[in-house]
Amino acid sequence: MILSEEELSAALEQERRQGKTIAFANGVFDVLHVGHVRYLQDASRVADVLVVGVNGDTSVRAIKGAGRPVMPERERAEIVDAIRGVAYVTIFDESSPARLLQTLKPDFQCKGTDYTADSVPEAGVVKAYGGRVVIVGDPKDHSTTEMLDRLRRQ
Repeated sequence: MILSEEELSAALEQERRQGKTIAFANGVFDVLHVGHVRYLQDASRVADVLVVGVNGDTSVRAIKGAGRPVMPERERAEIVDAIRGVAYVTIFDESSPARLLQTLKPDFQCKGTDYTADSVPEAGVVKAYGGRVVIVGDPKDHSTTEMLDRLRRQ
């Protein structure tokens, strides 16, 4: 279910009242590949409910540069929402999910294997409210940027 930040906050309050734990994962998810799917499905096993923050178009341009994203934010959010194990999706406009994490306060922040629990940029925010950082997914052998470069060369 794709929700605004306000709608998501209300939905998570209800989930918590039912005793459920919340995990949070985030990313650009511009051209979906198997690494994304494995990351999100692994993150869905960390808690009862998985929330995915999808970077909005403005933040993707700031992070990835001109020509990105390839797909608009709403379409990327719909695709992520269709992945088994994803309960909620929201779009955020900052380059970092730190503010969203501070607002939602998930029990777990899930990051991919290109990080360690100590190298996650938002780890301080998560630990400050009592959450935990968890590394999930398969080895970082897949890259949207590399896929796009291969397509451009063909």
